[in-house]
Amino acid sequence: MPASAPVHNTPGRRRFLRGCTGDVPLRPPWALDESRFTEACTGCGDCLAACSEQVLVRGGGGLPVFDPRRGECTFCGECAAVCKAPAFASRDSEPWALQAHIGEACLAANGIVCASCRDACGESAIHFPPTRAVPQPQVLAERCTGCGACVSSCPVAAISLLHAPQLETVDA
Repeated sequence: MPASAPVHNTPGRRRFLRGCTGDVPLRPPWALDESRFTEACTGCGDCLAACSEQVLVRGGGGLPVFDPRRGECTFCGECAAVCKAPAFASRDSEPWALQAHIGEACLAANGIVCASCRDACGESAIHFPPTRAVPQPQVLAERCTGCGACVSSCPVAAISLLHAPQLETVDA
């Protein structure tokens, strides 16, 4: 495997046997950890209806997922506010531990000038250090909120959001 290829965790045996071979879904902001969220969420859809940005969609099992390809989460908190089930943490806490990851399909990484991700990021979390060659994007972890604005703006779908623990398993 080339050194620049992403390395992903292999799903555990238990997850495989339950049919969960993919990554942990991107849940709405302030959602409890995956096991507690899936136990508590009724799939009623109230959070989907409350999302003014329409970035929450019905996912597997009828439960809500955040789809950053549809746009950015503004962290308005309405999804958590309307939920009648105990599926969300306090909105006083961090909304989630998501962070942008720029993959190999990035136009800049392939010698084509592009900065759409930087331009879309309201937090200035994507930086292009000056260079004589085509500048390469860098995600500034301390600024990235995982809102997804960069995901929907990327013309080649080279950006994904990863849960913070997964970032340690990716060799960018």
